[in-house]
Amino acid sequence: MEINENKRSIEQRIIDVIEEIRPFLNMDGGDISFVRYENGLVYIKLLGACAHCIAQDETINNGVLLMLQEHIPEVKDVINVLL
Repeated sequence: MEINENKRSIEQRIIDVIEEIRPFLNMDGGDISFVRYENGLVYIKLLGACAHCIAQDETINNGVLLMLQEHIPEVKDVINVLL
């Protein structure tokens, strides 16, 4: 039970950080959605203008990942779900 509660706590912290990131993406016509957290990996989906942007790798690695790791040391990587 404690593992599930810890995972939920991490997921809520991830969602909180994503909510901080969202307005910056919205300014450029994009958005971000949290999909799931599993084994240190955060699965997200870039939406709107971000979904087809040529700079999405930069957004993920130099924006989303860095900000998540700054607040949540358990996060190892961010994966953009394309489906």
